Amino acid sequence: MITRRVMIAAPKSGSGKTSVTIAFLENLKKRGIKVCSFKCGPDYIDPLFHKSVLGIPSYNLDTFFTDEKTTDDIFKMHSKDFEFAVMEGVMGLFDGLSGVREEGSSYHLAKVTDTPIILTVDTKGACRSIIPLIAGFKAYDTEGLIKGVILNRTSEAVFNLLAPMIEKETGIKVVGFIPDKKELTVQSRHLGLFTPDAQKNIEEIIEKLSEEFEKNVDLDVILNISGQSEINEASSFAKQDTKEICTIAVSKDEAFCFIYEDNIRLLKEMGAKIVYFSPINDERIPEDANGVLLVGGYPEEYLDKLSSNKSMLSSVKEAHEGGMPIVAECGGFMYLHKSIEDREKKEYKAVGIIDAKCTFTGRSVRFGYIEIKEKTPSFLGEGGSIKGHEFHYYDSEKNGDSCIIGKPYKDRTYEGIIENKNVFLGFPHLYYPSNPEFAKNFVEKCVDYKNSKKV
Repeated sequence: MITRRVMIAAPKSGSGKTSVTIAFLENLKKRGIKVCSFKCGPDYIDPLFHKSVLGIPSYNLDTFFTDEKTTDDIFKMHSKDFEFAVMEGVMGLFDGLSGVREEGSSYHLAKVTDTPIILTVDTKGACRSIIPLIAGFKAYDTEGLIKGVILNRTSEAVFNLLAPMIEKETGIKVVGFIPDKKELTVQSRHLGLFTPDAQKNIEEIIEKLSEEFEKNVDLDVILNISGQSEINEASSFAKQDTKEICTIAVSKDEAFCFIYEDNIRLLKEMGAKIVYFSPINDERIPEDANGVLLVGGYPEEYLDKLSSNKSMLSSVKEAHEGGMPIVAECGGFMYLHKSIEDREKKEYKAVGIIDAKCTFTGRSVRFGYIEIKEKTPSFLGEGGSIKGHEFHYYDSEKNGDSCIIGKPYKDRTYEGIIENKNVFLGFPHLYYPSNPEFAKNFVEKCVDYKNSKKV
């Protein structure tokens, strides 16, 4: 299969990458092109928007989480059966680890996967001044990957004036523009965009964005400049028939929706059957569960519903008291506390496994990439570590001290994670492909629990 691909990137955050990406995906789908999508970096919400358009999972690619070969292998594995792959960049094109390194940047990912770049430039409030901006990005593009420009939030008149000048002075093709209209805006909040389910009139917004893209962007030009390369299945990710040896219940609803699809893939490859449940709407965790994965999300937006579901709170606590393995990240970690306080200081009862309270701080508490090492080997294995990230405005009275958490390329570490034989609980979001042993050990703990119940 020949997979053409392109990355939608930008000079900075807030330039409209997500809006352009979902409009692009919708137009490819309307053309009958078999398309898949990816998100650069540690982001959960943008892939949900991709999925809302395509109806299939969108995967994260990150050259900090995984080395160059593994990252490229993951890309190949997920794109090999598609005609076209669209990647959405993160932050500014060259913004990587700590904001200054190439590793983890959109540009590094484009280099590793040999992907042409379409630069989305927010033109509101500027005209000719964007030409030196684009020229500077081209000069910094040592691999010659920037192949096109989309002018966002501008008028047709400005586009017609600027496009010839940009092409003449930079040699980069201007493939179109998106007008500045309020009805094309995707809503945001403190952790980024609203999820598609929480977005008002999301289907209408996608359709309007798609119409503007179809009218004002030359899709054929993008198709012509998209790279072509043979995508073969990566040998290190050869498909295999795996016998299901345990069942892991994964939280999934409007409060808990931050899931890396490759984490789920790895759990399945290690032998886990995945069943989803809703802490908001279901009465109990699934009866056949041998382990629980509580993912992140926005539990603070649904505290009344979560607290009111007393049967679920009791079910999770009883599972823990019975020795069932539990992994919890960020919002899932908050849910396990004795209580959670909202922005107005109102306190809501939660599961109660952790005898402490979570409170809203009004600021980003711990932010960015991290690497986690255990003090005593358990989930990570002897000498193992796992990569992830933190991004939360809530904090806990009891963050744990079972692990050493380090900031990459910075002389800074701190303690965190509540861990014992069967639990790994904390604010960090983990990316399992950075250490597949985590998934393997989690599954093995679930199997041990399952077997203990047979005795």
